[in-house]
Amino acid sequence: MLVQPVAHTTGGAVRGLLDRGLAVFRGLPYGRPPVGALRFAAPAPPERWDGVREAFEFGPVVPQSGPLQAEPTTGTDWLTLNVCTPAPDAAGLPVLVWIHGGGFISGTAGDPLYDPVETARAGLVVVTVNYRVGAEGFALLDGAPANRAFLDQIAALEWVQRNIAAFGGDPGRVTIAGQSAGASSVAALLTMPRARGLFHRAVAHSVGGNLATPALAAEVTAALAERLGAAPTAAGLAEVDPWKLAAAVTDLGAALPGHLARWGRLAHTGVATVPVVDGEVLTEEPWAALAAGRAAGTELLVGHTRDEFRLFAVLAGRHGNFTEQDAALALDQLAPHPDGPGAYRAAFPGATPGELVEAVFSDSLFRMPSLHLAEGNTAAGGTSYLFELACPAPALGGAFGACHGLDVPLSFGTLDSPMGRHFLGDLPGPEAVEVSRELRQAWARFVTTGEPGWAAHEPEHQLTRVLSASPETVRYPGQASRTIWAGRGPTAYDLV
Repeated sequence: MLVQPVAHTTGGAVRGLLDRGLAVFRGLPYGRPPVGALRFAAPAPPERWDGVREAFEFGPVVPQSGPLQAEPTTGTDWLTLNVCTPAPDAAGLPVLVWIHGGGFISGTAGDPLYDPVETARAGLVVVTVNYRVGAEGFALLDGAPANRAFLDQIAALEWVQRNIAAFGGDPGRVTIAGQSAGASSVAALLTMPRARGLFHRAVAHSVGGNLATPALAAEVTAALAERLGAAPTAAGLAEVDPWKLAAAVTDLGAALPGHLARWGRLAHTGVATVPVVDGEVLTEEPWAALAAGRAAGTELLVGHTRDEFRLFAVLAGRHGNFTEQDAALALDQLAPHPDGPGAYRAAFPGATPGELVEAVFSDSLFRMPSLHLAEGNTAAGGTSYLFELACPAPALGGAFGACHGLDVPLSFGTLDSPMGRHFLGDLPGPEAVEVSRELRQAWARFVTTGEPGWAAHEPEHQLTRVLSASPETVRYPGQASRTIWAGRGPTAYDLV
């Protein structure tokens, strides 16, 4: 008879499950439910419990916004995490803490896409974290701390420091990891004084560059509150049901193009509530902090996909349908000025409007933030390892290309998850299987040793691992874009 595993945390004992030979603990609270008097507050320590708490189910899904939402669930115990360990009675295992993506407005740690079992089989303790998204986590409110989602993530990392030894993990060998909004969170945590000492390495896939100035964030909050007939304050919005507030974030995101004249670059993103460079929680853009030596470097594995923006173009039905007017607007808004728009046209002669749109969106939203994070981390004394995913998704006749998000099922080995099948089909081809194997091995090596299996990215050689049917380590493949953006790290979105 198999015995369900029990671990003893600082909050009390928890009983988990055995899943494919590994011990899994779900829905562990690292903070109290952020509702009532705690709505829009920094996370409060969780309450202790007596006896043994069953840790069989994922915690409730946080209020979601946007077109790609997780299924709503009941309950408000949103600040929970999950632990998967190959050996709860062991000691000193390396730890991977995963921060999910979702554009800062959606996502959940319980998504099958992030099934940790294959990752944990490599000898890692895997922690996946829920945190507040949308207005709950990021709206700039009078009477509330900014960037509450980042404070949630810090509270989760503090929980790991206190408790991970009870699951076989080493609190001195913690790697934080994330993709998209999760990678942007990793970038922020790299430079936040409150996060120092809580982790020791970092993995960032498709780092997003979408941050806002306080002036822009305040106008977004005002517009959001106006839609709800509420005051743009913590007290005013606390009267609004969290899921109704999340729906208003969805509506405002859909209406962003109408704010182009005032909100500029933010209006192109589809996401209104983004992290704020508030000067306290997030003191400055991470790229600037690292490049100027105001934050210490670390061991960093960072990368992006070749065709980042293709996913959004296909989902919007625009792939292959962009006009010259679309290209001119995208270049004017997103390319670095004063000469960026012309530089793109010169660097990509003969490019179609769609190719120009996809290039500048991919660069400004993900590719250049990822590259600049690698370069900034190296400048700050760290060691950066860079990759580009060039393995295309076969779905829709290859229309997705090597798009945003494709790297996640490959990295977790969750090719049969709904998202994995969406990109790769029911029977993934040999290229996807091989790239998945290399990425999973790279993660395991990096978390364990600090090296993924290829040479570091340094200014002189710019070595980059290109993951495809014929993987190779070469000079950074996007030299044209790198030249256009040289010395022009991502800056926070501001009012026009």
